[in-house]
Amino acid sequence: MTKQIKLKGRVIFQFEIKAETGLHIGGSDTSIEIGGVNNTVLRNPWDNMPYIPGSSLKGKMRSLIEKYKGLPQNQRIGQGYIHSCEEKSEYEKCSVCQAFGLPGEREFATPTRLVVRDVYLSEKSKTKLENANTDLPYTEVKTEVSIDRVTAQANPRTIERVPAGATFGDTAKPAEIVYSLYEGEGCDLAQDIVRLQTIIEGFALLEDDYLGGAGSRGSGKVKIQNIKVLLRTNYSNAEPLKISPENGYKSVSDLAGALKNLQETITTETQKERE
Repeated sequence: MTKQIKLKGRVIFQFEIKAETGLHIGGSDTSIEIGGVNNTVLRNPWDNMPYIPGSSLKGKMRSLIEKYKGLPQNQRIGQGYIHSCEEKSEYEKCSVCQAFGLPGEREFATPTRLVVRDVYLSEKSKTKLENANTDLPYTEVKTEVSIDRVTAQANPRTIERVPAGATFGDTAKPAEIVYSLYEGEGCDLAQDIVRLQTIIEGFALLEDDYLGGAGSRGSGKVKIQNIKVLLRTNYSNAEPLKISPENGYKSVSDLAGALKNLQETITTETQKERE
């Protein structure tokens, strides 16, 4: 069966992620002997700096939106479950599966709308942490103590975290989410534009929850800030169209307040014929 689908444009969200409490996104503990840290953070092997994988950001946003909308957790992924539409009629109405994607075996699935990039430590935070008195390069080591409820014995453990106040993404290399807009069989351009709200809901839900591990013990509170929105409808042009203010939106709530105007602009621009 042949499908005909046309890419009408891409909405690009560029932003910063600020760690408001220590941030732990787990890496490999194969080098546990070094510093004696039980739970290490993920680092870029080229420069040894911690970073936020796009998979962690995308997975957390998806999980939170699914719970917010009360969607059934019916698809096993690793040790857990996610929501995955099993019928075409269900999929056509599902903003989560339309945006975040479906398993390849679903014949009725259309292209995944959402691409979430890895996010790297900002140059400002990199410089500050290089000059700070941290336990390990760019990170702190937090000691936690669990108490055996039967023996009352204390069991200390250590967790590596990026310190509170660090930012990921900056002007030169921002955090980036790309949302594609399609038209054609199984795709509704107008609905794709409406579903941009799902991204903003994901941002807001994430800010009230946590990113990474040990969130219930204080880690992982983040803030999405300095958000810019760009639109690319014509790849013959060198630069995408800036559809947000020059300095962007300071917060997720500011972005949410501008959503209607952004959607109207996107609708107008995607309806123009390409040269």
